[in-house]
Amino acid sequence: MFGKSYSFESVTQMGCCGCFRLAFAKPPKMLAKPKARMENHASQECLLDEELEDEDDSSQNSDGSDTGHGVNIELRSPTKCSEGILMYRTQRGLICREFPVKETHRLIRSEDENGNKMINEYVREFKIGSGSYGKVVLYRSTVNGKHYAIKAFHKTHLSRLRVAPSETAMTDVLREVLIMKILEHPNIVNLIEVIDDPTTDNFYMVLEYVEGKWVFEGSGPTGGLGEIKAQKYLRDIVSGLMYLHAHNIVHGDIKPDNLLVTAAGTVKIGDFSVSQLFEDDNDELRRSPGTPVFTAPECCLGLTYHGKAADTWALGVTLYCMVFGKYPFLGDTLQDTYDKIVNHPLSLPDHMNPLLKNLLEGLLCKDPIHRMTLEAVAEHAWVMGEEGPIPQYLCWCKRKKLQTEISNRE
Repeated sequence: MFGKSYSFESVTQMGCCGCFRLAFAKPPKMLAKPKARMENHASQECLLDEELEDEDDSSQNSDGSDTGHGVNIELRSPTKCSEGILMYRTQRGLICREFPVKETHRLIRSEDENGNKMINEYVREFKIGSGSYGKVVLYRSTVNGKHYAIKAFHKTHLSRLRVAPSETAMTDVLREVLIMKILEHPNIVNLIEVIDDPTTDNFYMVLEYVEGKWVFEGSGPTGGLGEIKAQKYLRDIVSGLMYLHAHNIVHGDIKPDNLLVTAAGTVKIGDFSVSQLFEDDNDELRRSPGTPVFTAPECCLGLTYHGKAADTWALGVTLYCMVFGKYPFLGDTLQDTYDKIVNHPLSLPDHMNPLLKNLLEGLLCKDPIHRMTLEAVAEHAWVMGEEGPIPQYLCWCKRKKLQTEISNRE
């Protein structure tokens, strides 16, 4: 398929569908093609770590006004109604977590006895990475002694950084907070606290600290992680992704960088900055997904696409990476990468495990209608192995529903 091989280090730095019936209108049927901002001599790093935007023209507005076609569809902005939706859900006990996220509206900056910087109860230790729009720093709580990964943002900067015609980076961050407030799953990074002092420009997300490494660190360009570890990791990812989809949430950026591994070897899905919530099973999207090499073919064509099927494609690319230590479709430019994704056949070794080959072909089927579903993946022979089907996670809102039904019968 392509002759080049790139290492990760060199190119990257039961269903609860009724729980969150959020009132988001359906998007228009057309999508402007992703911008080709790397026409010539694009770096591989940009291809693997760039958030694409909608075409910035007046006929494609995220607020739903489509003046170019004479259509005026009212789209409720998630950030404008997020607190109202959260309050509505909380009052009715429909948030899928046992303990709510702590909300703090006062920021106190200080130092500990050793001169280390502090924010509220948290003592700064060192920077551990960068998120989509801000840095991630390791802090230790003086209350319980635990470590937390804290995402730090500047509200002014995020409000000025446009990511779509009518959306800013702050829109994405607030949506990320909203989504993480309503979710709780062993394979999803947990949001502990939000610190937002209205008198300061700082905004913090206090997240559980995943002490292990991201999924592919040190895997190298050839050989990948091996089938045993890849199978174990995939089961965790599928479990978390099935939970999201059952709650009508599309992650939108499944990739190695957003998959963290605990010291015990459990994979947790993180970074919900481009995720979307849906009112029902209609998961049509028009905003281009986050990272080119993990983009599904239908997302490259300039039309609306179904977010869940796109997540499943990205899962397939991720599995391919875990197994082979490289990407299935990667060109020298953005357009070349898109061309390979859309037009080039999937190349797999003849000698590989036939069950794994069948799974990859199903996940990386270019036609989203015939692409393998997550439910089929969970019951696939290679995925089950000796462990059997992936257990269905009985989430908090499902447990409450069952308890209510039992109580009513009594």
